[in-house]
Amino acid sequence: MDAHINAFGGTQTAPKKRVLFIITQSELGGAQQFILQFIKQAEKDAYDMSVAVGSDGDGSLSRALIEIGIPVFVLSALKRNLNPIYDIQAISQIKKLIQKLQPDTLMLGSSKAGFIGAWAARTCQPRPKVIYRIGGWTFNDPWPAWKKATWRMLEKVSAGWKDIIIVNNAHDLAQAKALGIKPRQNIVLIHNGLNPYKINFLTREESRTQLVLPVSKKIVGVIANFYPAKGLEYLIEAAALIEREDVMWCIIGDGDGRSALKKLIDSLGLIEKVLLVGRKENAAQYLNAFDLFVLPSVKEGFPWAVLEAMAAKLPVIATNVGAVPEIIEDGVNGYVIEPRNSEQIAERVTTLLDNQSRAQEMGIQGHQRILFAFNLETTIRQIEKLL
Repeated sequence: MDAHINAFGGTQTAPKKRVLFIITQSELGGAQQFILQFIKQAEKDAYDMSVAVGSDGDGSLSRALIEIGIPVFVLSALKRNLNPIYDIQAISQIKKLIQKLQPDTLMLGSSKAGFIGAWAARTCQPRPKVIYRIGGWTFNDPWPAWKKATWRMLEKVSAGWKDIIIVNNAHDLAQAKALGIKPRQNIVLIHNGLNPYKINFLTREESRTQLVLPVSKKIVGVIANFYPAKGLEYLIEAAALIEREDVMWCIIGDGDGRSALKKLIDSLGLIEKVLLVGRKENAAQYLNAFDLFVLPSVKEGFPWAVLEAMAAKLPVIATNVGAVPEIIEDGVNGYVIEPRNSEQIAERVTTLLDNQSRAQEMGIQGHQRILFAFNLETTIRQIEKLL
């Protein structure tokens, strides 16, 4: 922490910077992972940090924060879907919290929190510095055209209420500039980072035992919330195209889309082949259960799951969305495929299952990519400079 000379010639410690994070949902998705990682890795003596979460989600973020001594405030009116009544109440709740905590910086971590939080902050005196970190523009989600247009308008209008906007991939940065999404000061690109040695991976046997997976099968896996943007139906359709008795598919995660995915699995006769094992705390620790990792998303920002899979030295297949082409060099440290393409997923999965040496080499190359290109300490220091 910084120190400065006082009027009597001695030194005194600079006051801690007060930072209030606001996130819409309390489950550990990508935006929540960023908040948790930053809080764990930031200079402890430099900040007084607290987090406000909406009422949606399973509470896993809140539990993880409380475990490390971070104050958590639940905003009962802050919900993922647009609702004028709740949204007005959420603005009031956030404004009261800002007045209570008097943060120097308000760090907004999702689309809904970005709009509602910035609106609340602009009416406060003194007004905190507002930093909005977007993990992927929500207008790229597979929504109806009217909903996409609404979110484009909301992002453009509210950009002027924010001091800095952080994006985590080049595609989102280009979109912001093209659409005229312009904050007061600057819009910056900061990639996600990861420390592979901070993940306590279970062994192959331990992880398969805990997930109740057979030891003898080859397992194609993914970790994802059951959102439309994750494109999990294309993974399930790919499973139906690979008629091999030695292969099973495992999806770690949960969400509102569970019933639709289960119905698709049933209709394709894949009940014994595709397993929905539910949401798991510290899900990355189970990655050694998989032989390869597939992320079939139709929209992403900078997917933590891909970084974690590469940290586990798994060969990765991921769709050409968001930061994926910035992470994966196609054919070198993984495969980049087109979204909404079950046939291409099946083709690449078969290639890797049939060529163990190629799969192993891709896993090693992916691990090296994480070490040298997406270092967590670099990411944290870049964010701290903005604070």
